[in-house]
This record gives sequence, structure tokens and C-alpha cells, in this order.
Amino acid sequence: MCGLSYFVYILACADGTLYTGITNDIENRLRTHNSGKGAKYTCGRTPVTLVYKEACADRSAALQREREIKRMPRARKLRLAGAWAPR
Repeated sequence: MCGLSYFVYILACADGTLYTGITNDIENRLRTHNSGKGAKYTCGRTPVTLVYKEACADRSAALQREREIKRMPRARKLRLAGAWAPR
């Protein structure tokens, strides 16, 4: 591994919706979303707040976990986010 860790993350958008994505730089990605230059979905829903992140072994594992989370009902995503404590 080249020192790059991938994360799957959930953002709470200003309109109350949730957005799930992956990145190898959480802080930079959060800044990008909040600048309006992130994902098309979040650009009109700023500010966004990080409510969950999970480290993954590699990009492939992060993509797989992202798919799993996106398929979860909203209530389950909120429980996942509620159980997460920022570090």
C-alpha cells in the first residue's frame, strides 16, 4: 500500500438529506463539497456536515461499502451516523 487510505463517508446536507461518497482525503473533500464544487448533488445543499466516516483497506473496498450504505434505508444510515463519534 502506498500510504493512501480510503474512506467512505456520510454527509448531512443543509436540506436534511444525506449524501454518501468515498475519498482518500476527508478534510479536502469536505472543503470541496462546502465550496459548491463537490458532487452535483451537494452543490446546492451546502453547508454539509460530516456525520460518519469509515476507513477501508483500499479504493475497491470503499466502493463496495459505499454501495452497501447507499442501499440502506435512511433510518439505518442515521443509526450508523449516530453511533459514530468523531475522532
